[in-house]
Amino acid sequence: MPIIWFDMIGLELRYREGTSMKLRTAVLTVAALSMAACTTTDPYTGETRANNTGRGILLGAAAGAALGYLTNTNDSEEGRTNALIGAGIGALAGGAVGNYMDRQEAAMREALSDSGVGVRREGNDLRLIMPGDVTFATNSADIQGQFYGILSDVGTVLNRYPATYVDIVGHADSVGADAYNQQLSERRALSVGNYLIGQGVLRDRFYIAGMGERSPIASNDTAQGRQQNRRVEILIRPHAAS
Repeated sequence: MPIIWFDMIGLELRYREGTSMKLRTAVLTVAALSMAACTTTDPYTGETRANNTGRGILLGAAAGAALGYLTNTNDSEEGRTNALIGAGIGALAGGAVGNYMDRQEAAMREALSDSGVGVRREGNDLRLIMPGDVTFATNSADIQGQFYGILSDVGTVLNRYPATYVDIVGHADSVGADAYNQQLSERRALSVGNYLIGQGVLRDRFYIAGMGERSPIASNDTAQGRQQNRRVEILIRPHAAS
C-alpha cells in the first residue's frame, strides 16, 4: 500500500509500499501546504503574491499521482464516476456509447497520424500506445520536447470528448533491475498524466500506474522487442450507464 513523499527540489512525486491506501485527503493537504512555497515577493513593493507557474506544477504532480493510488481501492471506479457526474458529464447509454467512441477514435487517428503513436480499438475502448523511444530519452522520465505537441493534441481530443475514463500505464523492458524499471515506468506514466492534466483534462478521469517489466508485448531477447516493451499506454474507456 502506498506512502507518498514530496521532493521539493525535483518537484516530483514518488511512492513505495507502506501502510495506507486512502490518500486523497493527505495528498491534497500536502499540495495545499506546498502552495505556500509557490509565492514571489515584489522587490519594489515587498508584496507577496502567488506564483501560478510553481503552483500548477505542484498541484499537477500531487493530483496526478494520488488518483493512480486511489484507483487501487474497491470504490475507485465509483469515485471517478461520481467526479464526472459532479462535473456535469453525464453517462453514455445504449447506441450512444459506440457512436461517441467512433467519433473520438476518428479524432484521435487524425490527430496522431504520422506521430509514431499507435491507436487501437478494443470494443468500445481506445488504446494509445506511445513507444518509449518516441516519448522519452533513454532511462529518462522527462518527455522529449518534440512530443509535447503530440500530447497536446491528445489532450485536445480528450477535452472534446469528456465522457471517458483515462488509464495511463507505463511499461519497461527487462534490462536492469526490476525495482528500477518499476519506478521508471511509474515516473513516465506520471509525466504523461501530469502533462495532460496541465492541458485542462479533468484530473478525476485519470488512473495512473506503472507495470515495470511485468507486461511485455514482445520478446525481451531482441533489441526490437525491448524497444516495443518500453512504452506508455493510454486506455480510454467510455463513461457508460451501468
